[in-house]
Amino acid sequence: MIKNRIKVVDTIMGSGKTSWAVEHMNENSFGRNYIYITPYLDEVERIKKSVTNKHFYAPINKGEGKLDNLKDLVLEQKDIVATHKLFQMADEELIELISYNNYILILDEVMNVIEQVPLQQDDFRLLKDNEIITIDSEDFIIWNDEKGYEDTRYNLIRNMSKNKNLMFHRNSVLMWTFPASCFKAFDEVYILTYLFNAQYQKYYYDMFGLEYEYFGIKQLDEKYILTPKEEMNEDKSQLKKLITIYEGKLNAIGDSNSLSSTWLKNRKNNRKILQLKNNTYNFFRTIVKSKSKDNMWTTLLVAKDKLKGKGYTLGFVSHNTRATNDYARKRNIAYLLNKFMNPMEKSFFEDRGIKVDEEKWALSELLQWIWRSAIRKNQEVTIYLPSKRMRDLFVKWLES
Repeated sequence: MIKNRIKVVDTIMGSGKTSWAVEHMNENSFGRNYIYITPYLDEVERIKKSVTNKHFYAPINKGEGKLDNLKDLVLEQKDIVATHKLFQMADEELIELISYNNYILILDEVMNVIEQVPLQQDDFRLLKDNEIITIDSEDFIIWNDEKGYEDTRYNLIRNMSKNKNLMFHRNSVLMWTFPASCFKAFDEVYILTYLFNAQYQKYYYDMFGLEYEYFGIKQLDEKYILTPKEEMNEDKSQLKKLITIYEGKLNAIGDSNSLSSTWLKNRKNNRKILQLKNNTYNFFRTIVKSKSKDNMWTTLLVAKDKLKGKGYTLGFVSHNTRATNDYARKRNIAYLLNKFMNPMEKSFFEDRGIKVDEEKWALSELLQWIWRSAIRKNQEVTIYLPSKRMRDLFVKWLES
């Protein structure tokens, strides 16, 4: 049973979540061990420099690799800062070591807790028909060591199965899941995010029965403190003064389901995609008359080459970018995407009785991307949102 309920610090980007975490770790420098997990390597260095009352170690690639070094650091009860990517590799041994050493987890932004695992149907049938794998009552894949099957092509499947990380979905798809037992191994867990109730990690917690409670953040006498979420009032009046949403004929292309993943990949839409490219060029060159260094844009990676253009190509920032200040100088931005959940990932939760809010999820993804820009520093930004659906979601949020 989890020692303390998971604490979700759910406040808007730039409200001081990281500052609170740094203060919290500096003030609890004795007798408390921390693991701080962040999306990016440059943030690892920032935490190491910011927490001055403790010495944080970042796992290094030595011996059998970073995961092995992470285990050594836990065994030595060091304070640790690492990336989401490394933490996602957590196995039974690491989880056991964490539980023995009374760690507190601070997770900066939600992480990928489920992921589709590629496996050909013929390969899956071979493994199942030969009883190398079986499926238990909870849809977990179980690897049968007694069969002595040693084909290295299936090492990934075998390792995930042994860690009880792999589930079978709709008789066709293998889904990797982060081991829920990892969150139970910590004395305390803090998650720093926004709109958690729309995130995959929230649905994952519900699916595995992990309890959590919400908190906000207040600044009092230059100090950040946690406060019950219901006491927080989200005032967006200042944001409205800083954000200009483009309204005009360049938005005509964004009706119905245009700019979705399916739409962007469909060759029949190549002329429309060319029109979207021209619109984006006109937005940056004619509407906002901006310099290249001030421009930021995004779309699906598969559509990037079709949509890149003079004056803004180098400002591409992936649509799933989170928790970085690297683009905080960008003042004119274009979001060329109408974002929907992966259907298999969505049904993975829904089939297990978890209610999913796809509209709020799309909004949260959009907000995270917008807040990589100058709005992060309370500076004015102008946004081109050609998708009517995404624009309506953003306006409704801003007015709420």
